[in-house]
Amino acid sequence: MFTSHKIVIAEDHAILREGLKALLSAEPDFDVIGEAQDGRDAIRLAERMKPDMILMDLSMPRMHGTEAIREISKRTPQTKILVLTVHKNEDYIFATFEAGAAGYVVKDASYAELAGAIRAVLQGQQYISPSISAGVIKGYVEGNKRRHLETLWGALTPREREVLKLIAEGYRNKQIADMLCISVKTAEKHRAQVMKKLDLHTVSALTAYALERGLIGG
Repeated sequence: MFTSHKIVIAEDHAILREGLKALLSAEPDFDVIGEAQDGRDAIRLAERMKPDMILMDLSMPRMHGTEAIREISKRTPQTKILVLTVHKNEDYIFATFEAGAAGYVVKDASYAELAGAIRAVLQGQQYISPSISAGVIKGYVEGNKRRHLETLWGALTPREREVLKLIAEGYRNKQIADMLCISVKTAEKHRAQVMKKLDLHTVSALTAYALERGLIGG
């Protein structure tokens, strides 16, 4: 049986909203049942109409799209949200997905891409415009790496950080022991703990990490 998906368009520019409505209404599987000119209207229509999808702009008056996404995701979680925006910044993208969006399309995309994104999201997939996806993946990986490094650094005691710095500067266990007024055995123990906590097992790897942390000059 043929299914027509109910869609609400949330966009503050009337001419763009009307153009999107005309294009989407021409598709046999899309049924535009409502239009919102700001985030508050989008929330109200989501609760009243229970659409399958809201096509959501971000920069709108009264309530930003990201806040509206968060509210709609709480109140009508069955409604899928596809962002359509000019913003290509990674912070916007991460924020909207965290708020509950299922897709992100930039406004310089073609209509064919938009229609494909709508269908993909309606089928339960996530979608990001190809023109920005590579940057998003890079940002995600780099963000994870930074968080991982912070976690590792936080696991070291102040003494272990001192030992790490001295190892990276090229000092051996006996020299480290003398400089810190500890026994060689204790210096060796600290060294082993640093390697274990950081999961780095060579002097070169420890030196590279110390450089990343700014403990020594490059």
